[in-house]
Amino acid sequence: MARKTASATGASTGRRRNTAAAQEAGKVTLEMVAAAAGVSPSTVSRILNDTAVVSDDKRAAVDEAIARLGFVPNPVARGLAGGRTLSVGVVTQAIDSPFYGGALRGIEDELTRAGYSPLFVSGHWNAMAEARCIDTLRSRRVDGIIVLTGRLSDAALTACAQHLPVVVTGRRLQAPGLYALHFDNFEGARLATHHLLSLGHRRIAFILGDTRHADSKERLRGYRAAIEAAGLAYEPSLVLPGDYTEDSGRMAVDRLLDSREPFTAIFAANDQMAFGAGLALYRRKLQVPADVSLVGFDDVSSSLYTLPPLSTVHHPVYELGQMAASAMLQLLAGETPTAQLPAPRFIVRESTRAPT
Repeated sequence: MARKTASATGASTGRRRNTAAAQEAGKVTLEMVAAAAGVSPSTVSRILNDTAVVSDDKRAAVDEAIARLGFVPNPVARGLAGGRTLSVGVVTQAIDSPFYGGALRGIEDELTRAGYSPLFVSGHWNAMAEARCIDTLRSRRVDGIIVLTGRLSDAALTACAQHLPVVVTGRRLQAPGLYALHFDNFEGARLATHHLLSLGHRRIAFILGDTRHADSKERLRGYRAAIEAAGLAYEPSLVLPGDYTEDSGRMAVDRLLDSREPFTAIFAANDQMAFGAGLALYRRKLQVPADVSLVGFDDVSSSLYTLPPLSTVHHPVYELGQMAASAMLQLLAGETPTAQLPAPRFIVRESTRAPT
């Protein structure tokens, strides 16, 4: 009898040593939690997946064992057990963009709170690259895909939504399994132009974004609508090409100044081009707003810290990311998303004033 007790004691000590070693190596397993709690591994699994009908005592024993052993559940294994990987693919356009960076942070925060992990890929404003991103994400068995604007056709997005849930921003699109979030770019541009008109500006230059983007066309339309509503003629000579980068804003202003076309204000179709425009004006010895008023669009975080701080249209980019992720979670739960982006509003800062 004594020999048997000693043997049992030795086995128990061995198990403790194995557990300690496993903890140190970060390899605590579900089976070890089950042994420590005195239940079966399947019971631990069901408790983790919240599908178990067990007594409070058993649940408490499992919770205590998890805490004591430092067990970290494998989210992929848990997801696969329920037919999911608990991951969502996100197709952005430029991961280093100050605009899309805010949206990605919003997506990450919202998904993380729900126990999901985002997988970020960049399409670089190229439809073929975006299609490859979609294929890559599907091969990783993501539960759904969020597409931030991009150039994929509506038909391609609709086809993708036949296989897994899709949330897309910057589109007006309806299809089964797909939800679109749209921002009123027309109204935002109209507000920005109206602000300059209300200050007394009549010669307002506009730096256009990439015309292959729907939002760029809408911002041009809003600019033109405000100009014509004020009884002024729309002048194509005051509209300059850009591509949403800082350098395109700089080059647009250089081109405008070289043309000797008179103007007192500039409205750039995004903040990044406004930053470039401000640099070009500085290098030509023109001050903002003493000589030229300057307006942007998006209200990226750095717009508050330029000299002078930039007047701009607030585009709730962080909230856009949050809402896109929230809509995805609703689709995954079999619910109909209801999120709608707020109306644009204009933020008045020190880069604009009445013309002298």
